Amino acid sequence: MVTVLGSGDSLLRVIEAAFPAADIHVRGNEISAVGDPSEVALIQRLFDEMMLVLRTGQPMTEDAVERSIAMLRAEANGSGDGPETPAEVLTQNILSSRGRTIRPKTLNQKRYVDAIDKHTIVFGIGPAGTGKTYLAMAKAVQALQSKQVTRIILTRPAVEAGERLGFLPGTLYEKIDPYLRPLYDALHDMLDPDSIPRLMAAGTIEVAPLAYMRGRAQPVFTNVLTPDGWRPIGELRVGDLVVGSNGEPTPVLGVYPQGEKDVYRVSAQDGSWTLACAEHLWTVRTASDKRRDKPWRVLETQEMIGDLRAGDARRYELPMLTAPVSFPEREVPMDPYALGLLLGDGCLTGSTTPSFASEDEELAWALEASLPGVTVRHKGGPDYVLNRVKAPGDVVTLENPVTRILRELDLLGTRSHSKFVPDDYLFNTAEVRLAVLQGLLDSDGGPVTQDGRSCRVQYSTASIVLRDDVIALVQSLGGVAYTRRRRAEGRKQGSALAAHRYNSHVVDIRLPQGIEPFRLARKRETYHAAGRGGRPMRFIDSIEPAGREETVCIQVAAEDSLYVTQDYLLTHNTLNDAFIILDEAQNTNPEQMKMFLTRLGFDSKIVITGDVTQVDLPNGTKSGLRQVQDILDGVEDVHFSRLTSQDVVRHRLVGRIVDAYEKYDGLAGERTGGAQHGRPHPHDGRGSHGK
Repeated sequence: MVTVLGSGDSLLRVIEAAFPAADIHVRGNEISAVGDPSEVALIQRLFDEMMLVLRTGQPMTEDAVERSIAMLRAEANGSGDGPETPAEVLTQNILSSRGRTIRPKTLNQKRYVDAIDKHTIVFGIGPAGTGKTYLAMAKAVQALQSKQVTRIILTRPAVEAGERLGFLPGTLYEKIDPYLRPLYDALHDMLDPDSIPRLMAAGTIEVAPLAYMRGRAQPVFTNVLTPDGWRPIGELRVGDLVVGSNGEPTPVLGVYPQGEKDVYRVSAQDGSWTLACAEHLWTVRTASDKRRDKPWRVLETQEMIGDLRAGDARRYELPMLTAPVSFPEREVPMDPYALGLLLGDGCLTGSTTPSFASEDEELAWALEASLPGVTVRHKGGPDYVLNRVKAPGDVVTLENPVTRILRELDLLGTRSHSKFVPDDYLFNTAEVRLAVLQGLLDSDGGPVTQDGRSCRVQYSTASIVLRDDVIALVQSLGGVAYTRRRRAEGRKQGSALAAHRYNSHVVDIRLPQGIEPFRLARKRETYHAAGRGGRPMRFIDSIEPAGREETVCIQVAAEDSLYVTQDYLLTHNTLNDAFIILDEAQNTNPEQMKMFLTRLGFDSKIVITGDVTQVDLPNGTKSGLRQVQDILDGVEDVHFSRLTSQDVVRHRLVGRIVDAYEKYDGLAGERTGGAQHGRPHPHDGRGSHGK
């Protein structure tokens, strides 16, 4: 009875004040009520609900009793719009932390929490003190602890980050920190304070102004791979196709110019590199992650600077293509394997009949089988001539088919230092690209066995362009290639004197399992006997400042949000597996709101909170939170939860103040027919300064 009635009968006095016409008596362990039958029925329901709450071990407070009475009255008057009872609302636990339990305290709060469970994007709109941000934060921590998400991202628009901010002392982070303080305070209520710095250092929790959230960008000239080849990211538009990590095309969902930003050169150990801003996102994993079978993590460029080594090893591994890039099929005039052999050991000068030099007779006959209308004649030693097959009646002046095709491909007249792979072969199907590479490796490459280690594949050429084309072929198939130079000067000359007039470029290659680098029997057998090549891997080797550039970011539809950028590196800028909270959203403009919503990644959840009566945007700037209600109303998996003064869980006086202001503004609007006292019409876009 003490817990039912409250200390000093405090709860009983609240009930008596709410039902003044009823006569409530307490005798021993019995409570009786006399009065209007409907009022008595409500009192009985109230005590029943209180008993249900108390049996869970949760105490009743005066506020909880008042809210229970309000819910029961709404139900009795027919204004209630759901089956929830006060006991169901007051006993729903979200999070238990540091000896306290966080739970909704009103019916609208419970529905708001339920909506977060059921929907991907939830808007919590209502006055200050209704628990919008606090409950969203509790759900975020709950999702992180239950491994539903891998990170929490908390953001607010720093609307004061203009001239006035410039007069404040300290660094930019110190200036902005006060705007983010409410988010930090809520975190400290829900997590061990000692763990928060570690979680933030690991990128598990990110707290940043909204302006920082949008800046995940690359310079506008950065190449991104498309089904038609490389294109500058600044030229891409929504609906264009780029290549994802599975090698397949994926559409661009959003393009967001970012203005001029500081950029960094992110380099891998194989020599590949690209440029990105400090906030650009990278999917990476550490040796510890791999050992413990933990998922790949997502880190910003700036989070990895100064932390690239674990002892003598590189810390962050980058993902590789899971399948060769799928370019559309292009018609080609010469068999791709034959082209690879000729680029390797063919004489393409055009001054004589095309010829081929190889100690492997097998390659000469493979070349003849791949070139219709051509016969391969052995001149002696390693030399073969590619003659046109003459038919009865042919005139002597008919052009050799190989010469004609080489002219068509702009290869006629090229020498060892100027050969290249034509684009129609570089950006063709995986089968065509592999055949070209096999021809090059069968002629000018080979397996390199190593004791106790996997077998390397090595290729050498005097042509810088052909070297780069071989690297591109390898990377497009999901492999890695390292290159080094052998200087011609000082090298001992062999029989082919011309070969030493130019530097030699050596390429060490590792290809994924299942991709066969050789067709030549002796090389293939050596490669297999040595256990084939090891798994291709890439690690971040360095991150260095690279000046300031005009930048842009894109969002793609791929499930992992990855796309192929320069040197076949995989990167992305979309937030996957994250619980993202945008607080004080009334101070976003429409462009910021669109940017934020379209940054949503897979397996993520967004909660946006705000009070449309508390807009601090400059006059003439529309509130993105006001506008978005008209745009997204009725969109599947988007929910708008509206809280009122009845849901204020601060001092009870706060709710009364909110009601008083709403009443005053309503009367002012009736008198003037418009917005006065700093309160705008719901859709006129003007800011409110009448807090």
